[in-house]
Order: sequence, then structure tokens, then C-alpha cells
Amino acid sequence: MKRAFERMSMAIAIRNQQKKVKIDLRQIRRRVQKLLRLVDCREKEISLLFVDDEEIQEINQRYLGRNYPTNVISFSLSEGEFSSVNPDVLGDIVISVDTASRDAERGNIPVSDELDFLIIHGLLHILGYNHENNNPEETACMQKKEQELFFLLHGYPLDF
Repeated sequence: MKRAFERMSMAIAIRNQQKKVKIDLRQIRRRVQKLLRLVDCREKEISLLFVDDEEIQEINQRYLGRNYPTNVISFSLSEGEFSSVNPDVLGDIVISVDTASRDAERGNIPVSDELDFLIIHGLLHILGYNHENNNPEETACMQKKEQELFFLLHGYPLDF
């Protein structure tokens, strides 16, 4: 039986807590909507938080025990003991715009492309992809999916 009320769009919460780099939040929202459709999660909810290195280092230390800044941290809410509380919520992605800017400069790519890549990377972690377990096959699978999604999002590949 078809539901009487279909969700028209997924909930995407975006918060920018850094001030060094201007971010087009509308563009980010549109791209996240497209990504969620591409990974068959069109009715799921997700949040993105853009921070500086200092804040992501605090988050990294508090939740992962790593006392250094990183580019992206994701928190899956669709796994673990509380996953059944609200199965429509995928999780949270936290991105350091400071680190993303440095990485973009080193890679000679626009910061917006780097941010999109980090959103894809964080989303794939939330969906269960992994590259941190020293398994070359899983790492290759995640990298292939990152490339595929980036291409589908932009129409051109991102060279790493």
C-alpha cells in the first residue's frame, strides 16, 4: 500500500562555524541532495558541519582519541545500538575547511571540489565504506566509489 504522505525531500542540516573561507551553502545543499539520490538515500537525513582546524581537533580528540586536526570526521547514526531510534537519520559529517583549503591548494583544485570530495568521503563512511582497516580491497572499493560519485556530481573526474 502506498503511503498517503510521501516525503518530498530529505532533511539536510548545514552549519558553517568557520569564517576564513566563504562557502556557498545553497550549492552544498543541492549537491548533497543529488548525492543522497545517487546512493539511494533520497529520504534520509544528514547533517554537515563546517569548522576550523581547532574545532575539528577537539572533536577528533574527544570522540576518536586523536589529538590532531583532520579533514573530515563522520558519525554514523545508522549503525550501533541506537540505529533503530530513527532509521531515517544517516549521521553527521564534520569538515575542517582549513585542512580542506590546504589540501585543495596542494592538489591544485578548487576548494569547492575538495569540499565536495570530503562530503562524498564522509557519506561513504556513514554508509559503511572503509579505508582505515589496512584492507586494500576495501580501500580500492571506497576510492572507486568516491571517483564515481564525484564524476556523477560534476561531470568531470577528480584527479588525486
